[in-house]
Amino acid sequence: MGNVKLVVIYPHPKDVGAFEKVYQTEHVPLAVAKLSGKTKIVATKVLSSPQGAAPFYRIAEVYFPSMQALEECAASDGGKEALVHAVKISSGGTPIFLVAEEETFTFTQRAAG
Repeated sequence: MGNVKLVVIYPHPKDVGAFEKVYQTEHVPLAVAKLSGKTKIVATKVLSSPQGAAPFYRIAEVYFPSMQALEECAASDGGKEALVHAVKISSGGTPIFLVAEEETFTFTQRAAG
């Protein structure tokens, strides 16, 4: 199995400024401190969509070395605390939680000519 990750997809918040403040000052530090076994966190802010208004505002990806590590983290007190906090701060509705396996395709640029 490749990289395993927990994906948290946040709907557009009622108040972007208030969400960003609590996300940056409370939630990210909480996730860094409490999510045991993680190897990386990638936080993405959705800017737009070619299909019109983007239905989601932020996507957080928390990487783990194995499914077992992800499951142990989710079952831990710290993992539960971080998941509850993610729901609490999501003013635009309940976030979507997914467990995913990542595949990476890397491309190199050829020189023109």
